[in-house]
Amino acid sequence: MKRRFFLNAGIAGISSSVLASCTVSNNPNEEKENIMKSGNIIHQVYFWLKEGITAEEEKDFLEFFKILKTVPSIKSFTAGKPAGTNPRSVVDNSFSYSITVVFEDLAAINVYETHPIHTEAAAKYSKYWTNVQVRDTEVTDI
Repeated sequence: MKRRFFLNAGIAGISSSVLASCTVSNNPNEEKENIMKSGNIIHQVYFWLKEGITAEEEKDFLEFFKILKTVPSIKSFTAGKPAGTNPRSVVDNSFSYSITVVFEDLAAINVYETHPIHTEAAAKYSKYWTNVQVRDTEVTDI
């Protein structure tokens, strides 16, 4: 009986080790490497919404992001509001919303920039903002 318990415990231990080796890594750097690599394009867009915009208009504006996410050449898409970080002279939290879009390469962002989904949505929703700033970065190995 003790021998059977020992064998079952050994099998359970081996099974646990095998299962643990199949899990996703907790290394945050590894995850970043899977998302971005040299040659990827990071497209960051900052929007300043008009003063006095209603909650309903702001909700409608956010539909813009849902539409943009459907452009086929996008690798990843995130949207958000300014973070509540400590005020510093180099930090500009004056924008209302921003999006960060990652593309595989320059060809992919070129598709996005001229894609009808992008151009038509920008024309439709531009009534909500007073200013837009774009910053594009090509990822490099350093």
